[in-house]
Amino acid sequence: MDKSTYNIKMPMEQIRNIGIIAHIDAGKTTTTERLLYFTGQVHKIGEVHDGAATTDFMVQEQERGITIMSAAVTCFWDYNNKRHRINIIDTPGHVDFTAEVERSLRVLDGAAVIFDGRKGVEPQSETVWRQANKYGVPRICFMNKINLIGGDFEHSFQTIRTRLSNKAVAVTLPLGKEQQLHGYVDLIKMKAYTYDGVDNPVLTEVPIPDDMKDSVASHRELLLEVLAEQDDVLMNKYFEGEELTSDELYAALRKGTLALKVFPVLGGDSRTAMAKTLLDYITICLPSPVDIASVKGVHPKTGEEVERHAKEDEPFSSLVFKIVNDPHIGTLSYFRVYSGKIDAGTYVLNSTRNIRERVSRLVLMHADDREDVEFLKAGDIGAIVGLKDSTTGDTLCDEAKPVILERITFAEPVVSEAIEPATKSDEEKLTDALGRLVKEDPTFRVSTNQETGQTIISGMGELHLEIIVDRLKREFNVVANVGKPQVAYRETIRKVVDQAEGRYVKQSGGKGQYGHCWLKLEPNEVGKGFEFKNEIKGGSIPKEYIAPIQKGVEEAMKSGVVAGYPVVDIKVTVFDGSYHEVDSSEAAFKIAGSMAFKEGCRMGTPVLLEPVMKVEVEMPDQYMGDVTGSLSSKRGQIQGSESLGNGISKIDAIVPLSELFGYTSELRSITSGRGSANIEPSHYADVPKNVAEEVAGKK
Repeated sequence: MDKSTYNIKMPMEQIRNIGIIAHIDAGKTTTTERLLYFTGQVHKIGEVHDGAATTDFMVQEQERGITIMSAAVTCFWDYNNKRHRINIIDTPGHVDFTAEVERSLRVLDGAAVIFDGRKGVEPQSETVWRQANKYGVPRICFMNKINLIGGDFEHSFQTIRTRLSNKAVAVTLPLGKEQQLHGYVDLIKMKAYTYDGVDNPVLTEVPIPDDMKDSVASHRELLLEVLAEQDDVLMNKYFEGEELTSDELYAALRKGTLALKVFPVLGGDSRTAMAKTLLDYITICLPSPVDIASVKGVHPKTGEEVERHAKEDEPFSSLVFKIVNDPHIGTLSYFRVYSGKIDAGTYVLNSTRNIRERVSRLVLMHADDREDVEFLKAGDIGAIVGLKDSTTGDTLCDEAKPVILERITFAEPVVSEAIEPATKSDEEKLTDALGRLVKEDPTFRVSTNQETGQTIISGMGELHLEIIVDRLKREFNVVANVGKPQVAYRETIRKVVDQAEGRYVKQSGGKGQYGHCWLKLEPNEVGKGFEFKNEIKGGSIPKEYIAPIQKGVEEAMKSGVVAGYPVVDIKVTVFDGSYHEVDSSEAAFKIAGSMAFKEGCRMGTPVLLEPVMKVEVEMPDQYMGDVTGSLSSKRGQIQGSESLGNGISKIDAIVPLSELFGYTSELRSITSGRGSANIEPSHYADVPKNVAEEVAGKK
């Protein structure tokens, strides 16, 4: 990598921090690879199927041909006589690694969403689109693989408009389809261009073909209408029939895209010179750090709102969004600088944890390659080497002007399995390795089963845990045996319990123990979690014993009364009790709180909850009956089905996770290897009584 890249003094307006997001197999990594090639950042193209892509540098990624960890790369692109720095994060498409997309979108300014031009919008496309909506990320769309059999820009474009947003407008149209794809029409310049073969950077201008003139006219009309709406001056010119210049249209396109009122769509084969056009539109449409609204946070001591702007002269503030354990240099903490400047060799405040951290080295990342730099400034994405205690979601800031930025929220893991070291000598190594992986991955959890003493690992799916076990072996030299995957059940109550008593009294010579409280338990809204309220009046329980009661409740919540699974979505109010001047203690009230909670749960019609998955299956029409029957036998509810054309049908269903282990293999066997399923978490639902009894019995 050119070591002088960072020393180019680049105005913030010429920086783009973007993510490449999509459903699995739409061509994200291939697209990233071509962007790097056409910008001159790599001189040899690495193919995903050969395991040689720049951003897929993990062994597991190379073997499986999928992206597991998001990777950051930097490249430069000249547009309009200005050099732009584009920081790209290539994200995974598989639902098990959705946290990688979540944390990347939290710190990025814009995104390029890649679609498979044969299928258009797929299940994970909807998920990443929702994640981008959540963080208000402007995006452009690229309809890839139009060159393959079944590639259809028009059909795929309509799926974006109907399923994701009717604000999507085409800015280019492909010339030819399937194997005849050979160029595109730019609807703003109203010019056609052809390219010759893959990896050839040359674009040749040609006349717009006669047989495309109607299609070009209707798409251009839609584009002009949408762009005219972005600007009053343009609107007047448009209605008066005046010619709109390319510069005016580009300015309106940028304005609309930044305001999330327009989603430009391009189409073609990203392995061709089309990738250069995509780079142009990334530069034209997507925001620079200056275009993003200021970030808001709170002052750690006063709780007052604090605002930070993307300027170098503001106090330093940044967010850690990813931790990676590098075997050669230790911990790498990826972070986004929102304001100010950070120098290597200085100290910063981790305001989330109220600790000082030393910034020993600063690096710019180029996948698994690093470039040392002396400083990073507002708008930059880089990494710090060797932070000791900072984790994902922590704020690093100026010690004199502290701020805590909004954390990143992640989905709860749904699959667990027991893990144990293969040999006694691996025991300590396993504990250390799991600790490091937990720090890296916010959707990976490790706990101990109190009854059996087993170590339990939990994650987002079977593939997620499979990769974790594989990494233990390869990166940490720990061989581990794992049990069968288990479902992460939960428990809750369905009835309000007005009075539940917890009374702990122990008199056995010397100082006694006395704790006594009354609790009210109520079901909370789904997803609201645990709430605790203190409504003690008249001092029946002294203030200092309220926190221990809450602690007792929280500990009791770790194992419910139905089958010993964690209790969720419950509201607990302490409203009465009594104490003893001499014998009362925090420990006694903690036990009393725990006893009252357990008692209340038993009276509150407790239920077992299970994760239910949204399942989409695509298969040839002739297997429709077999697949429907198979899903129904798994307590699945069929939500609908549709024909996708070309003899392929799709079924939507919701199915309990416990019934889906090994389903991919079963589907392959039912459909002679021609069916595919997309499975993602949907919600938690009550477990039928007979199944709940069986689960409780096993537990």
